Amino acid sequence: MRCFYSQDFELALPAGHPFPMDKFRVSKDMLLEGGILRPEEIIDVRVADSHLLKLAHQPDYISKIQSGLLDRKEQLLLGLPASPQLYSRSATEVEATRLACHAALAEGIGVCLAGGTHHAFSEHGEGYCVFNDIAIAIRDIQDKQPGIRIMVVDTDAHQGNGTNAILGHDPRVFTYSIHVGRNYPTKKVDGSMDVETVRYVEGEMYLKQLFTSLANALDAFSPDLVIWVAGADNHRNDRFGQMHLSVKDLQRRDEVLLRAFLRNRIPVTVLYGGGYNRQPEFTAKLHRNTVATAKKLAAEYRGL
Repeated sequence: MRCFYSQDFELALPAGHPFPMDKFRVSKDMLLEGGILRPEEIIDVRVADSHLLKLAHQPDYISKIQSGLLDRKEQLLLGLPASPQLYSRSATEVEATRLACHAALAEGIGVCLAGGTHHAFSEHGEGYCVFNDIAIAIRDIQDKQPGIRIMVVDTDAHQGNGTNAILGHDPRVFTYSIHVGRNYPTKKVDGSMDVETVRYVEGEMYLKQLFTSLANALDAFSPDLVIWVAGADNHRNDRFGQMHLSVKDLQRRDEVLLRAFLRNRIPVTVLYGGGYNRQPEFTAKLHRNTVATAKKLAAEYRGL
């Protein structure tokens, strides 16, 4: 199972910033130290070519990020300080997701040890999301396979408003999201299927909503590829997720979803999504758990 990563995912942020930028490196180290991944399974990636970014974003917005010229309001909306490093970090994440999608199509599963920047719109960024790696990867695949049917399965605690805005009128794409209804983003953008949960939803209720609604979505659309934004912000100790799932609930989520995709021979790309746990390094642990489940099931379903 190939996983795509870069040390450039980590970007220096001001002290006390709520985004756990070290989670990418820490989760990668956990995967290696625990023997879940071998070093050769982690593929180092470089910055995406600028023409790829234009598949989903306005040239003026790309230029602003590249030059670090976001104004104060734009930086507040994005939640990240402007800098030239922000461009290379975000464009590298895009490339990792793109390569993970192509790996999934070739091998059944591909993993980006980051990704899921679903709040990025074509002309601006929001919620720590600069470039929409999901939309860019989909447009890149469609250039090569125009008829391919792609489903975005977003189980992050927050709706992927940017993804829906960019892809919403494309009949070849189905966007599914299950998220807290009264939570960020305040203004939602309708997707193909939006499932809203109550605040602080418990695991049993959440999993029942998820499994039932996603089964209906898969029956309705029959995708050739699933891009799964997993999310670690569903955990009960997350600062922003407003869900009340346990580690076992999240492991159950991961196992059932990945088993359903792989058993039905639907290639799947795994992306991290958000996570802002109050306990240091716990977000990285939750991402590690998702990748560990993917690795286990990839081996189990190999050759089917």
